[in-house]
Amino acid sequence: MPRPQIWQHRNRRQFCRWTGPRETILQLLSQTSKHMSAKEMYAAIYKRYPGIGLTTIYRTLDLLTRMGLIHKFSFGDGHNRYEFISDEKTKHHHHLICNSCGKIFNYSEFEDEELVLINKTEKRLTQKYNFKIEGHNIEFLGLCKDCQK
Repeated sequence: MPRPQIWQHRNRRQFCRWTGPRETILQLLSQTSKHMSAKEMYAAIYKRYPGIGLTTIYRTLDLLTRMGLIHKFSFGDGHNRYEFISDEKTKHHHHLICNSCGKIFNYSEFEDEELVLINKTEKRLTQKYNFKIEGHNIEFLGLCKDCQK
């Protein structure tokens, strides 16, 4: 996990004040493998910061996403989910999402094969639509082993 000084250094380049709630949200995301929603973070953080509001959580998540410190995902359940960006913890991966219980599994087993296909696809889409692609997300929807029973 990066030290707070590194986060603060990145933050200064964005011309923002580094606050306790921002630090707390980043620490929470950096210490979990879950893809947490704003409401889940609020419930976890409220114990430590009872004065924090849900609006502060949403604004902070937006800022941290724009700063490139976290990823924002929409898995179709009506809630955005967030994940800390770290070379050690979250190398490039994709997701398996259970339609029944909502569990989200990270996978990266086929990274090399996927990258060949994705790079070829991105190149063709960029040429055809004159579109600058900045990233991608692959999700597979289905039922986890527990929900299949």
